[in-house]
Amino acid sequence: MSHAFLKGAPLGREVRSPNAYDPSLLFPISRAANRESLGPVPSWVGADVWNAYEMSWLNSRGKPVVAIGRFTVPQDSPNLIESKSFKLYLNSYNDERFADWSEVEKRLHTDLSAAAGAEVTVELMPLSAVDGEALAPLDGICLDDLDVQIDAYTPAPQLLGCTGAAPVTETLTSNLLKSNCPVTGQPDWGSVQIRYTGPQIDREGLLKYIISLRQHDEFHEHCVEQMYCDILKACRPDFLLVYARYTRRGGLDINPWRASEPVMVAQQRTARQ
Repeated sequence: MSHAFLKGAPLGREVRSPNAYDPSLLFPISRAANRESLGPVPSWVGADVWNAYEMSWLNSRGKPVVAIGRFTVPQDSPNLIESKSFKLYLNSYNDERFADWSEVEKRLHTDLSAAAGAEVTVELMPLSAVDGEALAPLDGICLDDLDVQIDAYTPAPQLLGCTGAAPVTETLTSNLLKSNCPVTGQPDWGSVQIRYTGPQIDREGLLKYIISLRQHDEFHEHCVEQMYCDILKACRPDFLLVYARYTRRGGLDINPWRASEPVMVAQQRTARQ
């Protein structure tokens, strides 16, 4: 797939860390280009949940403040935000003075919503809010111990299928999700949760399919959307959720989810986050 829409993005280029607040560093990417390759976009809900672990600014007296940020970008926003530009933008706060936390939240909300083209939810948390937070795997039956022969390392939706058993409601997970950055080729590691109601999905085929993204070059958000569409087409569940939690890079982790109806997804960190 051509990624001409990334022309001018900081990704894959040497860019100096900013020394002053600069919202122009944010680089929006249209979702439409990738979604065209998926065919008709299904009726889905979801979001891209970002966690930022390297946030800092100065208070009115010049003393540094540190925080953890959570930013929720709705899936129906026209744009996603390129991750390196997001990191650079957050770094531009490092030497900027703000009167209080509320002022920082408002600035973040204004800039991120403008880049995404939709309302972005912003939550800033002191480090004490996550002190003692336990790491936990995604809830569900993990498929990773299945003894399967793997031959495909590019997306192979033909591996997906159903067992013919009666409809079920179940949650399946895997920590073997990997794809690559479409610009730098660097690996993106993740865990994925698939919750569904419908004809029972063949577990070996599903695991093989997840692994088949291993050499796929695409953004996190688009990988989740491809998995969702491929499972929906192959298995036709009555309800479907695909939720991925990716290992952080540059102090940011991205956790996209798409579902056929509104649901709550856990925000608990996994072992690789």
